[in-house]
Amino acid sequence: MLRSPREFFQPLAIGAPEPLREIPVTPSRMIHFLPPHIDKMVARIPDMLNQVDVLLGNLEDAIPSDEKVNARRNFIKAVKDNDFGSTGCWTRVNSLDSPWFLDDVMEIVAEIGDRLDVMMIPKVLGPEDIAFVDRLLAQLEAKHGVSKPIMVHAILETGGGVAQVEEIAIASPRLQGMSLGPADLAASRRMKTTRVGGGHPGYVVRADPDPENPEAERAGIQQDLWHYTMSKMVDACVNAGALPYYGPFTDISDPVGCEDQFRSAFLLGCVGAWSLHPSQIEIARKVFSPEVDDVKMAMKIIEAIPDGSGVAMVDGKMQDDATWKQAQVMVNYARLIAQRDPELAAAYGIE
Repeated sequence: MLRSPREFFQPLAIGAPEPLREIPVTPSRMIHFLPPHIDKMVARIPDMLNQVDVLLGNLEDAIPSDEKVNARRNFIKAVKDNDFGSTGCWTRVNSLDSPWFLDDVMEIVAEIGDRLDVMMIPKVLGPEDIAFVDRLLAQLEAKHGVSKPIMVHAILETGGGVAQVEEIAIASPRLQGMSLGPADLAASRRMKTTRVGGGHPGYVVRADPDPENPEAERAGIQQDLWHYTMSKMVDACVNAGALPYYGPFTDISDPVGCEDQFRSAFLLGCVGAWSLHPSQIEIARKVFSPEVDDVKMAMKIIEAIPDGSGVAMVDGKMQDDATWKQAQVMVNYARLIAQRDPELAAAYGIE
């Protein structure tokens, strides 16, 4: 991975499109997973395109082995049959060590390469995985005349991947972002949990005994199993100019827990999360859209310090260069959301 910086943005195959120098940032509050092997789910695509920021055809986990080929072909047909418009068109292919990966990539690029925005790569072990996919996509883009580079999204779901997350993030200019994959990561780390996302009642910090009543029950505060990994992933993505996401929360019966987990990820810097069930779409939209009051406060800060220099008092609080930068992040993101969500645009006061 010691490519010269001068060559980093050169196409990896003759005739392939020139790599992007900046990853396009569009609203991606929810990456909604669609199982393409189920016909009734495919029939809902026109309605789903009006509800989600990203629609992803899932070809990997949750697709039975004997339905893998059917899922791939149904996804390709669905993309051809539907106008995705401003909704992101993504797919999660099978892992690099599976018997389906090569056919997934070759057939998808050949058939819908110009319509696909992002290819999600599961179980990334290190930067060499991304480099391999980068070269393969360049070859296929050149072969099939694809005019824009297909971006790559890495799922962080192995201990080895976490250990090399910084190297993975800068392995290719195609890298659009990363998602945390808590289930496979838990298995990779030999964590003693069968939960997918969220906390665990056994992972707590216990209060000290009461010296006046040592036998009294001691409060225990449940901790976040994923805080370290998410923080590390966010920093790696920021360094690479890529986008971080939380992955799945599979307890569909616990919308409160889902919302809490999504919000923790949002506050840490993630821009979206996976939605595995229609009920999680609205949760992700709510959580990953900045609060109206926060956006309006940020606008006040920018108005008070237009160029970011000096100090101003806004609603009784001191604001300076650092808070101006925070306000810029908030307002710029709100403007992106407003372009897709007219209701929020009106609430933010953004035309």
